[in-house]
Amino acid sequence: MAEASVQMEPMLALMADESRSQLIKQGAEAKIYASSLITSSTDASADKVAMLLKYRFPKTYRHPALTASITAARTTAEARALVRCMRAGVNTPKLLCADEKHGVLGLEYIVGRSLREALGGGNEGGEEEAVSREPPQPLLSDSEALEAMGLVGEQLARMHHANVIHGDLTTSNMMLRAKLPGDDTRAGVAHQEQALVMIDFGLSSTSAMAEDKAVDLYVLQRAFASTHPNSEHLFAKILDVYQEQLDTLEGGTKSKTKASAEVMRKLDDVRQRGRKRSMVG
Repeated sequence: MAEASVQMEPMLALMADESRSQLIKQGAEAKIYASSLITSSTDASADKVAMLLKYRFPKTYRHPALTASITAARTTAEARALVRCMRAGVNTPKLLCADEKHGVLGLEYIVGRSLREALGGGNEGGEEEAVSREPPQPLLSDSEALEAMGLVGEQLARMHHANVIHGDLTTSNMMLRAKLPGDDTRAGVAHQEQALVMIDFGLSSTSAMAEDKAVDLYVLQRAFASTHPNSEHLFAKILDVYQEQLDTLEGGTKSKTKASAEVMRKLDDVRQRGRKRSMVG
């Protein structure tokens, strides 16, 4: 019976195999493992593809039936958000495999560093504990940082054009990696060496409402304010490119060029509500 159980739960067995999987991050909601995917089940010499395993582990404080339901729903929603983004041209890790029952996603391993690290930002609240760390790399210069912000604005525009709301936009959930031949970058925000990849869609949802997109942007603005002091010019660059790209993606007709204007109007409303809450405490 035990052997049959392992066969039914191959991704859990893979995580438990220390020769192939290593825990690299631990968060409140999930554990992240560096692992590999064998491309053939019959060929012993088949190539191994590096991948990450994201495991939503069971919560002991919840009823098992409720935990199973929530885990399956959130894992499925994240997988669908990734597929939707990829179809819209958003740079995300490729979805390699999924086990919604046990809360495991197999994702492309992105070789790079977080945008927070590249900008020299401080720690964010609730940041996952890193089990292992790479050697530090040089920080982006101001001109390089502005180029990276253009990439952020472009990716956010594509994501929102696909009506995907990330739900947890921070510079920790964006990665810079070397540009690959297949990367699609719009004219005007091309970066010579790097591409920006959006990660961690665990809190994502779908919505066509301008206010939901504005809240997404406001979360990122607050993250910049708390993690990257004196970064107002960087966030302004994100919004400039975001508006330009969103209007381009919407088709550029008279009726559709208002798409970004509506999101910006809602962003101003969200900011006002945020200030009022801060004043009231």
